[in-house]
Order: sequence, then structure tokens, then C-alpha cells
Amino acid sequence: MKPIIPINKTEILKRYKPINPNTHKGIQGHALLIGGSYGKIGAISLASKACLKTGCGLVSVFVPRCGYKIIQTAVPEVMVLNDVSVKYITRIVFDFVPNAIGIGPGMGQDIETHTALHRFVKTNKVPLVIDADGLNILSQNKQWLTFLPEKTIFTPHQKELERLIGQWDTIADKIEKTIAFSKQNNLIMVMKGAPTFIIDGDTIYENTTGNAALATAGTGDVLTGMITSLLAQSYEPIDAAILGVYLHGLTADIALPETGYQSFIASDCIANIGKAYLSLEK
Repeated sequence: MKPIIPINKTEILKRYKPINPNTHKGIQGHALLIGGSYGKIGAISLASKACLKTGCGLVSVFVPRCGYKIIQTAVPEVMVLNDVSVKYITRIVFDFVPNAIGIGPGMGQDIETHTALHRFVKTNKVPLVIDADGLNILSQNKQWLTFLPEKTIFTPHQKELERLIGQWDTIADKIEKTIAFSKQNNLIMVMKGAPTFIIDGDTIYENTTGNAALATAGTGDVLTGMITSLLAQSYEPIDAAILGVYLHGLTADIALPETGYQSFIASDCIANIGKAYLSLEK
């Protein structure tokens, strides 16, 4: 197996760009998050809030109509666009060019959502993060992978990864299959787990932050929002993935003394993004 590069503070500080004191929201990036379906608007709500808290200047969210009031109320700082359909996404349309797009959280796998994703990936040229049902739909339609921009970031958990690369016998086998998949499709793979590995072709990174508190609903949606935010702030895709994963794990390390493992929830992740950033400045 290839040598593994640890994602530690030294590695992060090579990539981290402190904020320009003269910046304004118009140059801090505009991210678009696409997802949600009836009963799963929480996922895209968490992703969009995490996206803002990670430093993006503007965040827009595209949801089915059932999510419109929820997002406007839960995350008043974001702008909301909605589908013509009430319960799920059927046609993705927006009239601006975002700096990065995150798609998939809470999206569901309705057949019309499959069609919407197909139309979207065929025409999209914007840097992309794909998670959750976005990955599940692509795993059933692997011929669509050719449409994706170079270095699109996938953030699968174990089951989603298995649907993409097939089953594996050992950790080494899993990593080899993920490397092959990354190279074949020119993708960055964030293999969520304990620990999280990031694979960019032949290069393997292993995250050093995070703990068992992250094993709770919604933390993956938060990670998608964080990585999309960094991508929109003009980080290179690999740097956005590495910094996002490191900060995400760090939020759980910072929160743990107060929450313990059992009480930590995805919103605690978002609440501690600021402290995670501050630790980089020390």
C-alpha cells in the first residue's frame, strides 16, 4: 500500500488561508446547496448552516417547495430557491453561477430526482461536492460519472462507498479499490469513518481529528456543507477536502469535554466550527 500522509495541524497550516481583513461577502464565495425532500429537510438545513459557519460569504439553498419555509426559518442567513414540486426535487434550475455546489443531503431517490440529477450533471461545470442520495443515485447510473468536473469530491460513508466500488475483504483492499475508482473517474474520495481517509488518485491522507461522538445523524451533512464552503472560498478541491475533514473532526474534539459522547449532536459540530478555526490561529 502507498505511504499515508497524516492530516495534522502541520499539514493543515500548509493549506489554510487566513481571512483578508479587507474582505467582503461578495469575495468570500457563493455556495449553492441542493437537496432535501419531504421529511428530510433537516439534512440540507444542517449542511447550509455549516456552509455559512465555515466562512462562505453567501449561501443559496435549492429545495422542494415543502422545505421553503423551514429553511427560511431555521437558517435565516441563507437564500432559498425552490423546485416546482412539493415533496422532492424534479428540476434543478437557478439563475446565477455559484463558486461551488454541494448536492445530495436529504435528497431522496425518487425517479424524478434521478432525472433531475442526470440533467444537472450533464450541464454543470461548477466545482462539486456530492454526498448521500446524490452518491446513491450515481451508484445506480455509473455512466454519468463521465459528466462530472475534474476532482469532484465524493463523501461516502461505508454503505455508500460499497455501492460505488463494490465489496471489499480488508482495509487494504478497500483502499486499493477506492484508489482505482478515484483514478478512473478523476475524483477525490472522502472515505468517512474512524479514521476518515481522503484519496486523491495514488495519494492517501489519514485524518487525525475526531472521535466516536461523530457517530450520530447529520454529522455527514455538516461535513458536506463545510467542504462546499471551502471549495466556494476558492480552495483547491484537495485542500477543501483535507481542511474540511480536519476542522469537522476538531469540532467533536473541542465539544467532547462538555457534551460527552452520547449527548453530542450534529448541531454541536456547527456550534464549534469557530473554535476549531481559532485553534489554527494559535
